[in-house]
Amino acid sequence: MPYPLPQFTEPEPYGFLYLGFQAAPVQRLPFYARTPQRRQTAARLVRAVPALVRRPDVVSVDVFRTVFIPPLPGTPRYDLAMLIRTARVDHLEAVRTCDEVSALDGEQILVGVNVARIGDTEARTDGTFLFNHFTAAPDTDAEAVWRSVTGWYTSKTGVDNSTALRPTGPSSFALVNYVRLPAGAARFLSGQLTRPSFHTFVRATLAAHGMHALPAFHRLVHRSV
Repeated sequence: MPYPLPQFTEPEPYGFLYLGFQAAPVQRLPFYARTPQRRQTAARLVRAVPALVRRPDVVSVDVFRTVFIPPLPGTPRYDLAMLIRTARVDHLEAVRTCDEVSALDGEQILVGVNVARIGDTEARTDGTFLFNHFTAAPDTDAEAVWRSVTGWYTSKTGVDNSTALRPTGPSSFALVNYVRLPAGAARFLSGQLTRPSFHTFVRATLAAHGMHALPAFHRLVHRSV
């Protein structure tokens, strides 16, 4: 069953550096509590933000704490995350390798660009943020497949924003979708899994192209701008 595609807006012109941070040993339980180790790591990352945004090649820095990750193999299972925007795409390499980023000691999950966008993911700072990591079979046009299912999400879940990031170099993921959700993780997931059309349309479309979605849910800790 076809769903009307949403209105796509102009992609952001920036480069994107998406980092993950482990504050404690990797856990397999889906819920992430705010432990002292995670609070300390979050505070360390927030303290590092001013030095990053003082760089002329950095536009903004967001710090997130993980709240929920479903137990799906291959999902990045980090306690915290950081999203850095660079002023231009050709600044990515300089920022990725700079002393300020190296000192963070994070895992570089994706270095890339925004290839498609719906609404404004950063219009608000409240709520739950989803980073959906897509794997894909070789030579799959992951962006085109993602676009083809966006109408289901805007029609059925109330999502009104999405920022699709494509890697510019080697990556475990063909696409990472960054979204501010209209509700929490549990409500969002139940709104998918209890709808037959999610399985017959969204999951079937992804499977037909060898794609898998690996979601991680976060709350914003700090935004530089």
